[in-house]
Amino acid sequence: MGDSLQGQVAIVTGASGALGSSVLTALEVSGARVVGIDRGITKAESEPHKRRSAGANLTDPEDVRRVFARVTAEFGRIDVLAHVMGGFAGGTSVVETDDATWRRMMDLNLNAAFYVFRAVVPIMRAAGRGRIIAIGSRQAVQPAANVAAYAASKAALLSLVQTVALENKDKNIRANVILPGTMDTQANRAAMPKANFAKWVKTTHVADLVVMLAGEIGGEITGAAIPVYGPEG
Repeated sequence: MGDSLQGQVAIVTGASGALGSSVLTALEVSGARVVGIDRGITKAESEPHKRRSAGANLTDPEDVRRVFARVTAEFGRIDVLAHVMGGFAGGTSVVETDDATWRRMMDLNLNAAFYVFRAVVPIMRAAGRGRIIAIGSRQAVQPAANVAAYAASKAALLSLVQTVALENKDKNIRANVILPGTMDTQANRAAMPKANFAKWVKTTHVADLVVMLAGEIGGEITGAAIPVYGPEG
């Protein structure tokens, strides 16, 4: 991808996960100064290769405000937001889904995104440009049985991102959603050991798409829901 993002500041949420790590690396290779945000990080940490890490609970609106204010104070700008954070729960029908599971999926997949977008959009509007890329799911547009809370939360995320895109075109802010199928991660391999891993989506391929949307080409794309379903999707 070269140095297409040279000098830009990029935030990656869910930075400690398999996909988040791939996105961090791809943005870094493209020249961006990267801040990885994840709940599991206990304090701000310096990393090699233009990378920093910060801990925050993004389901807490006050924590979101704090961490974005800190990043803006340190770097003076936020050019790219890659919102990778999310969670999965499934295995029960709508009738059998308990309140805690429903709330957890909405917190991880929708509410956190709302708080993050609400924090970053004013920063980007003041700068007159920005790129927002969120990771959704194939099930946002093709729901399956027994994953109602997950699918509904990802469908709502898609709607939220497309609304942000419409509201901020005037300031050259582009917002898009990537809809991956099953990702090829160690966690998924452990959960589904008999699956054909060759059919799954590579995290590096999604990360490269994030970089593309964050760069010059992404200036011509907004409000898109981009399917990435794997080799035989």
